[in-house]
Amino acid sequence: AAHAVSGWVRNLPDRRVEAVFEGPREAVEAVVDWCRRGPALARVDDLVLRWEAPTGRELRFQITR
Repeated sequence: AAHAVSGWVRNLPDRRVEAVFEGPREAVEAVVDWCRRGPALARVDDLVLRWEAPTGRELRFQITR
């Protein structure tokens, strides 16, 4: 499912993470579900989700640190 998602994710200076995901709804929902847990060493305290219409500008997936 993640292969069908484009967008970006980045770490913010205050230790939050911001992301934009674009793709088929099921694929985006799968990525959002993973974000609720995070990677093995992460601690997820809260997740704020805002659905928007796709822009078509996200052609690949990029991680910014």
